[in-house]
Amino acid sequence: MNPDPLTADYVVVGAGAVGMALADTLVTESEASVVLVDRRAQPGGHWNDAYPFVRLHGPSAIYGVNSMPLGSGRIDETGLNQGLHELASGAEIRDYYQRVLHERLLASGRVRWLPLHDVDPQGVAVSLVNGERQPLVARQRWVDATRADTQVPATHAPRFAVAEGVRCLTPTELTQHREPAGGYVIVGGGKTAMDTALWLLGQGVDPDGITWIRPREAWVLNRANVQPAAPFALPTLAAMVSELEIARDAGSLPELFERLEAARLLQRIDTSVAPTMYRCAILSEAELAQLRRIRRVVRLGHVRAIERDHIVLDRGEIATSPSQVHVHCSAAGLPRGPMEPIFQGARIVPQYVRRCSPTFSAAFVAHLALSPLDDAQRNALSAPVPVPNEPLDWLRMHLNTARNQLAWAQRPELQDWFRRSRLEAYSALFEQAAKQGDPAWGELQVRLKRARGAGLERMAELLRSAIKPSPAESAPA
Repeated sequence: MNPDPLTADYVVVGAGAVGMALADTLVTESEASVVLVDRRAQPGGHWNDAYPFVRLHGPSAIYGVNSMPLGSGRIDETGLNQGLHELASGAEIRDYYQRVLHERLLASGRVRWLPLHDVDPQGVAVSLVNGERQPLVARQRWVDATRADTQVPATHAPRFAVAEGVRCLTPTELTQHREPAGGYVIVGGGKTAMDTALWLLGQGVDPDGITWIRPREAWVLNRANVQPAAPFALPTLAAMVSELEIARDAGSLPELFERLEAARLLQRIDTSVAPTMYRCAILSEAELAQLRRIRRVVRLGHVRAIERDHIVLDRGEIATSPSQVHVHCSAAGLPRGPMEPIFQGARIVPQYVRRCSPTFSAAFVAHLALSPLDDAQRNALSAPVPVPNEPLDWLRMHLNTARNQLAWAQRPELQDWFRRSRLEAYSALFEQAAKQGDPAWGELQVRLKRARGAGLERMAELLRSAIKPSPAESAPA
């Protein structure tokens, strides 16, 4: 073991999207020193393991770190994202994080980078190459940025048995497969499965040659409603207002989601099946139309085993054959751990503070860490927003985000930071739109004021109505 500890103001464990956004803010907004540790060889977290055809599903303009733009601000002119903000590819994102590391963090002279290292419970960095042990000391805080370590098929084996002779590939292996296939079987219902289905269709595969085992139908967001650029300011605000108005007027949970879908705020691939999943996935309407071309959808639960001639599921079996290529898209994605206070004395545990906004949340947490506030005040401004899994989480995320935003609105210094943050984007966008004097903008502001309080109150009522008390809680005293 190296007897001399490596000391810095902050030790950040995890150099994925969250760790990089946080470290960037610490270095950019202060003179703090940082040790950045990751078990991978390069920064970028799961982007290093993702399949070749992966892209962001939200705009590049609001992803990454605050100090460096991602992409050129281009509006796509062709393809399934036509008319919307560009979506960085996996290769572009990996290159971006390399540039952030070298041009921002290491160039500051205040960051020490330890790739291919684990950190043990005693705070010792252990090399995965030679086993050398390096004690680490944080003068101010340890940052655990590992909670958001997204699980992808390339690093997480399927949770079902695969018989000998069965072709079961990850999406990455699918792009390298060079043998004819009698058909394709996609296993999984999340964003990786959607991407894989779109890739196969884009390669000219007949949709009738694709079987899609989709254990759960998902609600997905409409990408047209998350566009942080001036031409989209009015429809973006209109979408936010509509969410609140629909919630305010909804008589029940089913009616809420029906009306959100009718307003094109939420989408689902199969409109005849009630979704039981919501994970913040985003699709364009053109992508959704393509996915609806796949008609052979299996809804018999999760896969238990793939045998040479049949697939065993929770609620039945379907036929398969050795000529079929099965694609494992069933990794868990973003883990959903228990929510806990973000600021814990000598430790920071970054979590969402705004719905579906991992990198903004991380940068904001770092900004709070540098503020003169105490931890009680910091935690009051950064109540965790849950990582979503089910449709009810659409309500939970809305409500927790709104509580944070109400607290933020009381602090002018935070409002100023939002206006300057490229990861937030909407504050500056809406401020500029308000200056244009468009009557339609003024009308939306009036509707927003009328709907906000009642809409959030109704969301809370709907959430309470859906959460049944346990038998112990409901039993008479």
